[in-house]
Amino acid sequence: MLKLENEVTITVKSDNPNPFLREHFTPVGAEYTADTDSLQVIGEIPQDLNGIYIRNGHNQVHEPLGVYHAFDGDGMLHALHFENGKATYRNRFVRTIGFLAEQAAGKSLWPGMLEPHLGHFRGWGSIGAMKDNAGTDVICHGGKLLATMSQCSEANRLDPVTLDLLIPDQWNMTISQHQGICSHFKVDSDTGELMFFNFSEQAPYLHYGVIDRHNELAHYEPIELPGPRWPHDLGVTKNYSILHDLPFIFDPDLLAKGERKVTFFDQIPARFGVLPRHGTNSDVKWFEGKPCFILHLSNCYEQGDEVVMEGCVTLNPRKPAVGKQDHDAIQKMRNQFDKRATGYRMHRWAFNLKTGQTREEFLDDEVTEFPVVNNDYVGKPYRYSYNTLFDFDRDWWMSGIKKFDLLTGHTQRFEYGTGRAGSECQIALRDSATAEDDAYVITLVTDMNENRSECLILDAQNLEQGPLARIILPHRIPIGAHACWVEADRIYGERSA
Repeated sequence: MLKLENEVTITVKSDNPNPFLREHFTPVGAEYTADTDSLQVIGEIPQDLNGIYIRNGHNQVHEPLGVYHAFDGDGMLHALHFENGKATYRNRFVRTIGFLAEQAAGKSLWPGMLEPHLGHFRGWGSIGAMKDNAGTDVICHGGKLLATMSQCSEANRLDPVTLDLLIPDQWNMTISQHQGICSHFKVDSDTGELMFFNFSEQAPYLHYGVIDRHNELAHYEPIELPGPRWPHDLGVTKNYSILHDLPFIFDPDLLAKGERKVTFFDQIPARFGVLPRHGTNSDVKWFEGKPCFILHLSNCYEQGDEVVMEGCVTLNPRKPAVGKQDHDAIQKMRNQFDKRATGYRMHRWAFNLKTGQTREEFLDDEVTEFPVVNNDYVGKPYRYSYNTLFDFDRDWWMSGIKKFDLLTGHTQRFEYGTGRAGSECQIALRDSATAEDDAYVITLVTDMNENRSECLILDAQNLEQGPLARIILPHRIPIGAHACWVEADRIYGERSA
């Protein structure tokens, strides 16, 4: 079966010079359903691979209002549902309120994150002016997908199989009063709880919450910060959550004048707030670390008196100013994504709950980002992190996967090849897995040589042997953001506690 379900008209001008709308970012309008009886499969899909790989990404529909940022585009999900050696592919736009309004208007109604002053309607995001594009993150919880954007959005819920938008959860009304929910929520596979945060430009600037396994808001607390922040990730262990207050912020003197210039204050320590999972603002213990910025964590866990956090860090973050853009706006955006300059690499922090001290160290010298771990090890001691490699000479070009063995220091890698760019990978345990890496690594690759895209399945224990299977998709898809893996026994709800 190969069925074109819908065709959304793309009105982005073909001569738009923005590089984040061209080549491997070029948006697509077709929504397909297709199975492997109609798609070419090179190799063999493993019989013991059962579940759904879903990748989110920004896929701009209309000619943008103002300067387009790579994180502004309409969210589109791409999913492969694996069952008994076969797979079904679906891709669907996330039909947010903003998406539907612009479909009705036939044009962009909201600006992106760089020029909020161009907006004329109430918007979403921490500034409250951009469209809820729901194009950054995706995860499954309580039998529903949750798709959001990094600047905070509605809690957009979708069916994990059909990708249809569902009625909002009751708790969405509560958190929408405080800018909604931000990307990089975490699910504890043992308890079925989902931990999340949001942020805004109004005091107390941050909120933290927990959704239980039955999809009820179990905990929601204001967290006091010194001023507006743009945190990107959240750490969780079995008993604690870790909040970030990092010195890559709007210059407060300029913000007081209405100017939003994100500045790295390299003399101000980073702060990390460790609190019990159901703790309050008064329970937060703040730890200091060297000035830095963090996009994505690998994992966190408890070890004796310490809470350990591992992920990718930069000591040289970059981001364009927010406001009226000048002639070099595109170059400033390119600088933001210049991994050679920002130098993100694996790092470890350990927060001692008894002494209040922080110890930290780099774990690797090579630039990597988008670290992921096996879902069953989130919040627990673990051994393996699977990170993304980059081609420094192309914009946002994910060139391969690097597997870290954090116990032995050994690494493996697989690179996609010339002209081929990947997505964030996910780790799918075999049905009868006996080890943390007794699993498959799944990702999507866009091949600009062939003008097509494909799903790769690799052996997590032996990346270097290359794909076990390649599934050729019905169309070329643009480069995306984050992904998730939904185990077969979690598609319709969390496991029994």
